[in-house]
Amino acid sequence: MKYVDYYQILGIERNATQADIKKAYRKLAHQHHPDVSKEAGAEEKFKQVAEAYATLKDPEKRAAYDALGARPQGEDFVPPREWRDYFHEAPQDFDDVDLADLLAAFAAAQAGGRQGQARRPLHGQDFEMVLPVSLEQIYSGAETDISVAVPDYDAQGLLHRVPRTYRVRIPKGAADGQRLRLPGKGGSGLHGGKPGDLYLVMQISPHTLYRLDKRDLHLDLPLSPWEAVLGGKVQVPTLGGPVEMTIPPGTVADRKLRLAKRGMPDASGAQGDLYVTVRIDVPRTPTEQERELFSQLASVSRYDPRAQLNSGKQP
Repeated sequence: MKYVDYYQILGIERNATQADIKKAYRKLAHQHHPDVSKEAGAEEKFKQVAEAYATLKDPEKRAAYDALGARPQGEDFVPPREWRDYFHEAPQDFDDVDLADLLAAFAAAQAGGRQGQARRPLHGQDFEMVLPVSLEQIYSGAETDISVAVPDYDAQGLLHRVPRTYRVRIPKGAADGQRLRLPGKGGSGLHGGKPGDLYLVMQISPHTLYRLDKRDLHLDLPLSPWEAVLGGKVQVPTLGGPVEMTIPPGTVADRKLRLAKRGMPDASGAQGDLYVTVRIDVPRTPTEQERELFSQLASVSRYDPRAQLNSGKQP
């Protein structure tokens, strides 16, 4: 059996607290989630992070794991004799069993006791995983499919990963960090015990247009120089569809304009606002006619945007 350094995978010390373990897991799970990361090997790293968390968050499994001592990553080792005594019907070399599954089975056997006591029903393990969600999904509510590898016991009480897919309803107005509970979708029970639950921690993914601040959204809105000077009406994208917005004449860069109740909803249905920050943009490759018009404007305009700088006075 190969040794796996779960502390190294999560990037934490061996004396890390449960809060440290959870924080490291959520960060790395989001970073390597296949729906978020496009890096090669992201899915495998995501599975390693989930395996490490499943072991270290459970006090009994962590204690059994720590009892192995610190070893080099990938080192071949033989499980302790007392571990093998629990699984006398199983192959003694455990070549086809993952360390994480062996730890889970050993912890379950310890919880139930040896021989006759081990046959009492044991409740399945609860599992938690990060579920990346988009602003669009929580704005309107949505359904999505998730795939998980759920541990299932064999006849010897050893765990093996069984892939399963579930349809999940993302509620409208869900908050970042909110947990969804899927009853009975966690680890299988042992000896007739009830299965555990699967908890999905929703993590809002970064958006290409919007920045989220509680229930308010922020958007950068490019304007042409003439739109900023003359004002007018422009189309502004919102999660509920495009909205026409009035730009006041003489609008300057970095000015914030508000579209009321165009932000994110909460569970009660209350709506945040959308704040638009003006960015003045110019033609990168102006046509000859545009260059001529800008030259005419430069020759007749008396506006000096650097007047205060040249006067030396404080703005």
